[in-house]
Formats: sequence, C-alpha cells, structure tokens
Amino acid sequence: MLDESLLDTPEALSEADRRGLLRGAAEAGARVRTAARHAAEAGVADLKSDGRPRAVLIAGPGAAAVCVADLLGTLAGAVSPVIRLAPTGVAPAAGALRWELPGWTGSVDLLLIATPDGTEPGLSLLAEQAYRRGSTVVAVAPADTPLAEALEASHGLFVPMATAPYEKGDTPLSAASAPGVLWALLTPLLVLLDRIGLLAAPADALEKVADRLDQIAERCGPAVATYSNPAKTLATELADALPVIWTEGTSAGPAGRRFAAALAELAGRPGVVAELPEALAAHSALLAGRMAAAADPDDFFRDRVEEAPALHARVVLLRDRPGGGLSAASAARELALSHDTPISELEPEAGGELETLAELIAYTDFTAVYLSLASGV
Repeated sequence: MLDESLLDTPEALSEADRRGLLRGAAEAGARVRTAARHAAEAGVADLKSDGRPRAVLIAGPGAAAVCVADLLGTLAGAVSPVIRLAPTGVAPAAGALRWELPGWTGSVDLLLIATPDGTEPGLSLLAEQAYRRGSTVVAVAPADTPLAEALEASHGLFVPMATAPYEKGDTPLSAASAPGVLWALLTPLLVLLDRIGLLAAPADALEKVADRLDQIAERCGPAVATYSNPAKTLATELADALPVIWTEGTSAGPAGRRFAAALAELAGRPGVVAELPEALAAHSALLAGRMAAAADPDDFFRDRVEEAPALHARVVLLRDRPGGGLSAASAARELALSHDTPISELEPEAGGELETLAELIAYTDFTAVYLSLASGV
C-alpha cells in the first residue's frame, strides 16, 4: 500500500530515504558537472582520435551498466555498434561475476567498463585480456579500487566516478538504478565518445543537461506538493497499478526501459515496456484481459478492508517528439481508453536530444524513488 500522506511530508520522506535515493535524484545535475570535470582531469578531453572504433564493448554489473549501454547505443546510432558484455556467474556478488571478450576483439575495438563498485576481479581480468589483444580500455569506477590499479597496469584510461560526500567511507553506494549512479557513470563516457566522434555531447550540451536536471529537481522535489508535482502525481497514479510503459521516439526507448528497471530495483514493482507502434499489438491482449480496469468480476463481493485491490494496468506514455507529424500516440490513447485503461503522459520540453532524454529519465527516476519511499521498500 502507498502511504500518500508521506509524499507531502518532506521530513518523513527524508527520514524514510535511508539509501539516499531522493538526494541522488535531486543532485543529478551536480553529478553531471562533477563527472564531466573528472573526465577532463583524467585527460579525456585531450585525447586525439585515431578514427572510430570498429565496435564499442561495454562491461559492468547490474542495471546501471545495462542502462549506460542502452543509452550510448541509442545516441551513437549506426556509427559504431555498441555491445554490452553480459556477465556470467553463480551469484550477483562482485567476486562471482565474470566477463569474456568476443573472439573477434582486437586493436580496432574499444572496451568501456562502468561500475559503481570497482572491486570485481572479473572486470580487472577483462581489462588485462583486452590489453593483451591490443584494445583500448577506458573505465569509470570509484577511485582507489582494484579496478583502478588494473587500468594503470594495463595502460588504460581510468576516470574516478563522481561520488557525493555521503557515499564515501563506510557507507555503501546506492542501488545500481539510483539516479546519482547513472549520471556518474554515463557522463564521462559521453565526453569520451564525443571526443572520438561517435556521438555529439560537447561541454555546452552537457551543461544544458545539468541545467535541465536541476529544473526537474525543482519541479519534483520533496517540498513540492503532490498536486503540482508531476513525479509524485505519477507515483500515486501507479500505486495499485501495473505500469504498461509505451515509448515513442528514439530517445524515449531507453528512458522507458530505464524506468522499468528502476521500478523493479528501487520500488520492487513490476512493469512492462515496449515501443510504439509495436506496443499496440504486443500489449493489446494484456489490456483486454484481466488487467483491464473494468475486468474485476469479484469486485462487488471483495472485502475492501481485508483484501487488497486487484492490480490493473495503467499506460505510461513517454514521448520525445513533437505532437505533430507521424505519431502513434492517438492510436495508443484510443486503445487504452477503449479498454477502460487510464493513461499518463510525459513529454519533455523542447531542447537537444540529450536534454529531452535527461528530462524523461529525471521525471521517471523521481517517480520510482517516491514509489519506493511511500511503499516502505
């Protein structure tokens, strides 16, 4: 059950936020600026490109690495393939994970390592393996970790992960889906891939991203009441619902997949995601079945005190393109409403691709965090 009264009590939200999730979402803009500075200090901006790599390989644990690979692959487009190396192992523990390079990996490929931990022996071994094959290796991870030492030994480039003061010392970093973790890992890699010509992320664009994240933090902060706070509003709308996340536009795709991952890891809630227009066929049966809002034949006889309400679908439409032009949004609204399924929509303000992507991620990150805190997860 969602404690809606907690959402409008900033002090209670702060007390419930034991993992620093809300603070991480609020400080996302500052984290981008700090991470960009770390990249510059590490020498990323001074690199001279020898041409685009044949392939970009990305390795790292958990949802953060998955999202980083998804975002970089979307932004790079068809310039160079971006391939995530999925780990193997008997458990998700740092010491149990292992990564392997594809057999074709060589000197014309680039290996990126992104981890909020840095103690994984498997990643250090992967960096050594890439070095032996002649591949360039770049890693973003916390400073003073075994991975940093491995990069120095293999002549790779190491960028210290931007962390907040409250994340240092004996306090462990937040979950991999935490907002601060994502931007701390992603930003230096954006700077790097901009430098070698795989995507466009110059310094002024990253500053605009940071500014946009600050603006969303002001709109969605804990002191803003639910009725005027879009993230709190969406959290209450999803309180007893199955989020059916539909995305439209190139950048909205990874934002929707990120939202589903954050809902699962931070709030302990399931969600399904698909891109329009294929989502209309993929989820049509779902909306017409037992998940539809009108599909509750036992509702009249349900004990509303002892029994939890049935879980019904609610469509969340994320768009990153203008309302005009070729769009499946109208068909999406029509399909949802024809099955008595409510729909929530998020569309960013005008701006560059990185800005609009950052806005969608920021809104949905705040939503996942509020759902987590108000649900007691």
